[in-house]
Amino acid sequence: MKFTVDIVPHNLHFKRPAGTSRGVYFDHQVWYVVLRSVTNPEHIGIGECAPLFDLSCDYDESYEKRLRQFAKEFQEKGKIDYEALIEFPSMLFGFETALRHFEENTLRLWDTPFSRGEQGIPINGLIWMGDFSDMYEQIEAKLKAGFRCVKLKIGAIQFEDELCLLKHIREHFSADTIELRVDANGAFSPKDALEKLKRLSEFELHSIEQPIRAGQWEAMRELTGNTPIPIALDEELIGVNNPETKAKLLETIRPQYIILKPTLHGGLKGAEEWIELAKSLQIDWWITSALESNIGLNAIAQWCSTLNNPLPQGLGTGGLYTNNIDLPLHIERDCLWANIDRSTTIRGII
Repeated sequence: MKFTVDIVPHNLHFKRPAGTSRGVYFDHQVWYVVLRSVTNPEHIGIGECAPLFDLSCDYDESYEKRLRQFAKEFQEKGKIDYEALIEFPSMLFGFETALRHFEENTLRLWDTPFSRGEQGIPINGLIWMGDFSDMYEQIEAKLKAGFRCVKLKIGAIQFEDELCLLKHIREHFSADTIELRVDANGAFSPKDALEKLKRLSEFELHSIEQPIRAGQWEAMRELTGNTPIPIALDEELIGVNNPETKAKLLETIRPQYIILKPTLHGGLKGAEEWIELAKSLQIDWWITSALESNIGLNAIAQWCSTLNNPLPQGLGTGGLYTNNIDLPLHIERDCLWANIDRSTTIRGII
């Protein structure tokens, strides 16, 4: 079936500033890929391209112009040119999920217990960076809501204060009750990273994401070989899109986990390549969203539900933005749920 392809920009506004070690997000520019049947305009497919301006390997000032050119070529060919898009993961993800929606002709993109509303996906509760009192309040709220896995972004306030937050949690909840993950976003230096990992290990953490900045393979290998806390790679995987280079990275560093975000790590196809490589090396993994709106979140969560990974996933809640796209995704205790049937539609884009 032939289709036209349109690109629709949308600027998402955060309800509260979202702090990371790289800075603070106040809004997030995304682009929707909209496929429409030539013979039936009501038959559509929508995907989301949601690059992060300071993190995505495919974002620059010419992003929209390049995206529109790829959209034109996609319309002409009627299929995805994976070779042309390998270096543009956020765009590839948008085209992949728009085509999936179009071909299935429903927002129930995969048929799983999650997509049918029969089963939730366990997720971690995310604690955004802020000052001590702000992060403390966030932790209290997540624990009260019933989360059994909490992830703290660290590296923006004093390390001693971050240790105090972790101590507070452990004074009230054992490791058997609450799983703790931390994400350093590369904030440690190779010289002090191991000592900081030793101090963090006092709080029985599940894992730490990206303790040092990406691109330092030998230094990271030294850490993964000596760490008292399992290390998960995240930013390290960004921009590594060739299968041979992916294999070399994992074989060199040998992390305990990798964390996969389709928007950043090669779209769905690229993320599945990472998973197969990780399995071959006995490296565990989980899936994370990357500040997409509900359009992207719906696609990532449904795809994630096909993978049968028992770990808590890093999926968003859909509640970050004041002007999110309305879709029936919601949180109950520590699980993401969907209530999407074949008649569910998207409003507010087209």
